[in-house]
Amino acid sequence: MKFFSIYILMLCSSTLSARVFSVELNIATVNNAHMIEMQKLTPEFERDYPSITLKWHVYNEGSLRMRTIADIASGGGLYDVVTIGLYETPIWAKRNWLIPLEPDNEYQINDVLPTIRSGLSYQGELFAAPFYGESSILMYRKDLLKKAGLSFENRPTWDEILNAAKSIHDPNNGIYGICLRGKPGWGDNMALISTIVNSFGGRWFDMDWKPEINSAVWNKAVSFYVNLLVNYGPPNSENNSFSEILALSRAGKCGMWVDASVAASFLNNPAESNFSELWSYAESPYQTTSRGASWLWAWSLAIPQKAVNTKEAQLFINWATSKRYIQRVAEKNGWENVPTGTRFSTYKNSSFEAAVGNFAQAELAALTNADPDNNTLEPSPYSGIQFVPIPEFVSIGGTTGLKIADALKGDTSVREALEHAQKIAVREMKRAGYYDEL
Repeated sequence: MKFFSIYILMLCSSTLSARVFSVELNIATVNNAHMIEMQKLTPEFERDYPSITLKWHVYNEGSLRMRTIADIASGGGLYDVVTIGLYETPIWAKRNWLIPLEPDNEYQINDVLPTIRSGLSYQGELFAAPFYGESSILMYRKDLLKKAGLSFENRPTWDEILNAAKSIHDPNNGIYGICLRGKPGWGDNMALISTIVNSFGGRWFDMDWKPEINSAVWNKAVSFYVNLLVNYGPPNSENNSFSEILALSRAGKCGMWVDASVAASFLNNPAESNFSELWSYAESPYQTTSRGASWLWAWSLAIPQKAVNTKEAQLFINWATSKRYIQRVAEKNGWENVPTGTRFSTYKNSSFEAAVGNFAQAELAALTNADPDNNTLEPSPYSGIQFVPIPEFVSIGGTTGLKIADALKGDTSVREALEHAQKIAVREMKRAGYYDEL
């Protein structure tokens, strides 16, 4: 009886000790498909690291940004790991809000694509690790183009896209020539519109940080975008973002779509669409120049400066952004569903190439050619393609997106929309101290 009592005491003590020394890792992330899959693999991580339990804080993109920046700016220390992008990383690193990452040798940092790695670094140090990366690519229905006697053997111009949209537009039979983002937001419609403006030869600011939103190039590019969608896009395009266009495309209603390359993994899924085998892919269209014609983004994992469990956070980031993690997702869900856009090894994998077809080459070319430092035809003072990495851009880009959406609805002209956005941009830049007078 005495031995049994001692055994029970030891067992309780062991359980209590495990609970005491278990670290709860708080992770803030966005509610998209790849992140949801990461959450499903929580038991596998906790099996490999039994002293760590994962607690997820999942938000939509807007709420994620608001909650994480509020916590980090105040030094709250609520999150051990935060999900951020190429826009936030250098800004937050400069403000000393993040801890530099120290991946181990097994991580193989040189396997990470240079453009992504560079965008997540500040002064030579890595401050976030990419979970998945993306560029913008052209997705098109090869059957519809073939029927119209067209093909995209080379990277098309926007004029060629316009011609193709005219040829395949058949709204009476539920097919729209092209679907593009119209929903306002600096990371929504303006992500695409910025690349169109870049390719037409425009830029957000001149070398003195003076806004150029009401320039002739901006008017030409945005007028092209508005006319393209009004004439050959679906109704009410001002309401459409990624999810809405994905649903239209899966239903066979979009002949072409220019958007995040990650969309291809969803279009290729035969369980979600009867049209999965009809899609083909190419680099994003350009016009006057290919500089800045394809955007660059990566949802990435970082450690806040005030995080409580920094050692465990680094272990989790190493695991979630590793080659081994990608291999595990492939084993579980197939190579067509792995997070892409981060590592050379993914694109060198023959199983991945076989699963996704010419998407692999199109995305890798877009990611390789996207150069944030050579982003515009005329020199610009900023490094970035579909965004400008300054805090004021959230307001400036958001306002510009709203005004262009108004023009898309027909509530105002393109010229009036851009003049209004220009005034807001000048006011914000003066208030931030970039200059005194214009």
